[in-house]
Amino acid sequence: MRVRVKVCGVTRPEDAVAAADAGADAIGLNFVAASPRRLTPERAAVVAQAIPPFVARIGVFANPDPDVVARLAAALRLDAAQLHGEETPEEAARLPIPWYKAHRVDASFAPESIAAYGRPIALLDAAGPGRGGTGRTFDWGVARRGAAFARIILAGGLTPENVGAAIAAAVPWAVDVNSGIESAPGVKDPDRLARFFDAVAAQGRP
Repeated sequence: MRVRVKVCGVTRPEDAVAAADAGADAIGLNFVAASPRRLTPERAAVVAQAIPPFVARIGVFANPDPDVVARLAAALRLDAAQLHGEETPEEAARLPIPWYKAHRVDASFAPESIAAYGRPIALLDAAGPGRGGTGRTFDWGVARRGAAFARIILAGGLTPENVGAAIAAAVPWAVDVNSGIESAPGVKDPDRLARFFDAVAAQGRP
């Protein structure tokens, strides 16, 4: 099974191009206010323009106003929203574009809670300060158990050094990488980016 890759927290058009050239299936544009990778709509437009056809554009939000999502989706041609706030299933259902929930995994997380959102995809990230991009990992076995309720996007502290082990343990539908391939917040390192994709591809080879 081919594992899909989303490169998140992209803030520069050259990084969007590099991610797409490496084989990214999706690129994340961050609109979470407290994030060091947050994009203004104007900057997001510059980055989005560099994303080629057939690479999905994912808007990353926390407790967003549906009208704001609608405006950004129209301007940037977003394919989906990734939700990192405290959105209830009812609140998320008001969004005007497809969406999936990012679940913060700690010792109390119950994989069956994924089912409450009724979505075919769920992202699992390590709990910690902020709303993602912390560089922390979690028990990848939780992600494997979560696959009973949705296709799992595995996030949280993934790097070129550990993504192979993460895929073997979690068997995710996709992986989401952010800080693990950066030289600074929002600045992707070309060498780490390339090595990350090589490590993912190696998992699909006999």
